[in-house]
Amino acid sequence: MPLRFSPRQKVAAGALVALTLLPTQLQAGAVTGQATEWTQLLNNSELIALTGQSAEQIRNQVTQITQLAEQIQNQLRIYENMLQNTAQLPNHIWGQVENDLNRLRGLVQQGQGMAFSMGNIDDVLKSRFASFSELKTGLANGESFSTSYQSWSDTNRDTIASTLRAAGLTADQFSSEEATMDQLRSMSQSADGQMKALQVGHQIAAQQVAQSQKLRGLVSQQVTMMATWYQSEQAARDLTQTQREQFFNSNAPSTSGGQVMEPRW
Repeated sequence: MPLRFSPRQKVAAGALVALTLLPTQLQAGAVTGQATEWTQLLNNSELIALTGQSAEQIRNQVTQITQLAEQIQNQLRIYENMLQNTAQLPNHIWGQVENDLNRLRGLVQQGQGMAFSMGNIDDVLKSRFASFSELKTGLANGESFSTSYQSWSDTNRDTIASTLRAAGLTADQFSSEEATMDQLRSMSQSADGQMKALQVGHQIAAQQVAQSQKLRGLVSQQVTMMATWYQSEQAARDLTQTQREQFFNSNAPSTSGGQVMEPRW
């Protein structure tokens, strides 16, 4: 039977799914505080269902990011080959380059946001369920998923920053859509600038393909662990309910009206 949520619980559900869209600039502490508020609106079964749905959604989105990064990587290679055969890419072609590079910037931010969301799901379940916090993750050195996502995020960010520095650029120049477009417009003025932008973009796209594959592996491992835990929790709840029913059915006294006393909760 599908879960039925009240209006307040639907708000909480929306807040959970919206974690996948959070800007990476938000501080984790502040968001965790907000998460504590809406998780109080959900009972345990609803929280388990919603975190599971959100985790599956994120896993699918990571797959899409990987595929899009591969497409952009291949397209930038085509642009590089075109530039080698001409003095400078015409404006209408460079406009496509700008669009692809800006999309790549967006994919980087989405990946960072999804890593944060999955880490937050891990923290929320641990804070609510002692049995979940006691599970072994199977990660290296006994790390938690939350810590692993933070490490992945830091590595991804540092790798991109290193690539930009090698090209004489800074991470700030590609941190927002406005800054990215301004930098690309400046680089479009010369063939050398265009080639540098294409080469940097191609390297970052290749890095994102590799990093997204690592992220998907981490997400899949966490989803599997969540499913295993949920099944064991569900089995325990089913067994408890069966034992309750057997106890009260076997010990319920008869009444003059022929009705059986039943527990009410």
